[in-house]
Amino acid sequence: MGSEYDDNASFTDYSLGPEQLEVIEQVLEEDLIESGVHSVMLIDMAGNIIAQHDNGEAQHDLYSLAALASANFAAVDTMAKIVGEEEFSLLFHKGESENIHFSKVNPEYLLITIFGKDVALGLLRLKVAEAIQKINDVW
Repeated sequence: MGSEYDDNASFTDYSLGPEQLEVIEQVLEEDLIESGVHSVMLIDMAGNIIAQHDNGEAQHDLYSLAALASANFAAVDTMAKIVGEEEFSLLFHKGESENIHFSKVNPEYLLITIFGKDVALGLLRLKVAEAIQKINDVW
């Protein structure tokens, strides 16, 4: 998505305080939920939920989804290397009524969005890119 990743960054470079977490949660709500996304999560690569927001109607098992999303992203990362790519920085799964979009925020975090047919993929990708930039600015 055009973001520059620092492969030499350590986990401590991405530590969050309460004020930073509040800003990230505000970005999730204002940039994504208010754009029609049903649910959004910022997770670490181990599948732990760092921040999440939803439209009040979502009834997903977010903990299982976060764990599976991190495993899915790790598997796809390995596939990228097999075909000669450094990485695939985003994934998209289309369902009949729900879609899931995964995007790498930085080497430590993924942004997972769940949205319906009423949100255009192009608009979502634009909103996700803007949200990722704002989240990275927090660090």
